[in-house]
Amino acid sequence: MALTALDAAVALAGSEHRVVLTNGCFDVLHRGHVEYLTAARALGDLLVVGLNTDAGVRRLKGPDRPVNPLADRAFVLAALRCVDVVVAFDEPTAAGLCTAIRPDVYVKGGDYTEDRLPEAEVVRGYGGDVRIIPLSPGHSTTTTLAALSPPTP
Repeated sequence: MALTALDAAVALAGSEHRVVLTNGCFDVLHRGHVEYLTAARALGDLLVVGLNTDAGVRRLKGPDRPVNPLADRAFVLAALRCVDVVVAFDEPTAAGLCTAIRPDVYVKGGDYTEDRLPEAEVVRGYGGDVRIIPLSPGHSTTTTLAALSPPTP
């Protein structure tokens, strides 16, 4: 199974590994996602990916999303060499995941700033590190979906 239960992710995080946590929708996986996840994994020994549930994706992206359901998104993420654990979450932010997992490093993409991340306060509160990884220019789900859509007359 591609999804790991939160308690199993917490147990892994409690090991002697340097744990990195990131989160997102990862709806239509593309090169930018893989570059980002690879860079995140390079910051530690284990990469945990918090994956928004389908309802969470709809709240964030609108009623036409996700394109791919949770099980499919988790399966594809878990198949990546750089991803060690995939755990689903339904909250508006990953602050609860940060509290439960207590990663050594919390990572988000360059479209965020630390002051816009409620997770940053949680992670910094117990001595963890927060990193922002630059996005890969020209690679986004929005661009990919637009390229797949028929032109508007």
